[in-house]
Amino acid sequence: MKQLKRYLLNNYSSTFFPIFVTLYMITSIIYLVRISALTSAIEINFLELVQLYSYVLPTILFYTLPISLFVSISLSLAKLSSEYELIVITSFGFNPLKIIKIFLPSLLFATFFLLFNSLVLIPKADSKYNNFKHKKQLEAQFNIKASEYGQQFASWLLYVNKEIKNGEYQDIVLYKQEKNKDVFIIANYAKLINNKSNLSLILKQGQVVELTDIFTQIDFDQLVINNKLKEFKQIETINDIIAYWLKLKTNKKKEWKFAFHILLSLFPLISVLFIVYIGYYNPRYQSNTSTITAIIISTIYLILSQKLARKFGLDAMLWIIGCWVFASALVYKFKIKSYY
Repeated sequence: MKQLKRYLLNNYSSTFFPIFVTLYMITSIIYLVRISALTSAIEINFLELVQLYSYVLPTILFYTLPISLFVSISLSLAKLSSEYELIVITSFGFNPLKIIKIFLPSLLFATFFLLFNSLVLIPKADSKYNNFKHKKQLEAQFNIKASEYGQQFASWLLYVNKEIKNGEYQDIVLYKQEKNKDVFIIANYAKLINNKSNLSLILKQGQVVELTDIFTQIDFDQLVINNKLKEFKQIETINDIIAYWLKLKTNKKKEWKFAFHILLSLFPLISVLFIVYIGYYNPRYQSNTSTITAIIISTIYLILSQKLARKFGLDAMLWIIGCWVFASALVYKFKIKSYY
């Protein structure tokens, strides 16, 4: 029995890791593209890119791990079936349920990890991701750099020749085009002050130049231009995860997320009879359709879970789990049990 267990788990691991790595890389690329799209609005360096990727890592695992488990166990059993090994093992008194029990510890451990990942790590990571983006968006509104074109302050286009120190600049030009005139502001010195939701650009020793049919110039010692920052939605900081999920009754979005996270985390465990159905077949009379069948079943479950959880919330969770287990039991009874 120990040798059989070791043999089956070795076959499973050799199937699991290539599938998991492939799905993980594909999903990672998708999320990295999303992260890179942020650079059009905010500026991030390599370390901040790694930081953002770490925030989406729990979500990547949430989508890739349950599908990888389901497909890899199904394909490892199908591989043994194609080589007539499962038929031989069954002839020695190991029915499909005894075989699948060997994988139950791995499935239980993965389920507990997925529940912890989806209910604890993902909300915290999403909160940190949104707070990071929120902070960067605020910084982008008052981050003025020297010798760069296309910068804007309020309704003015702005160019800075030199940054003396943080928030203080030398040789500044502002430009604004109005209906019938072009307006320039030229100053020798400028200081940027951030007062919570307001920015003030204090200009000293300069001129305001208006170009219309005539040339007008006004000299000034000090000129202040104010700019109100855009208001971003306040991001919830999650310290107490239990209190966070207790709000799901009054928050429809949290309710469907909670239901969907539970459903996808439980997917490999409640699909063990579908795994048997996919993995067991007689290669002499049946063709190997394990790969396409595993993909179809995974896709159906994923779509049903997402759509129904979004519409019915917690009620969908109970109905989907019950119907899924019942359907797998029927398939097992009529397609597998009577033959093996």
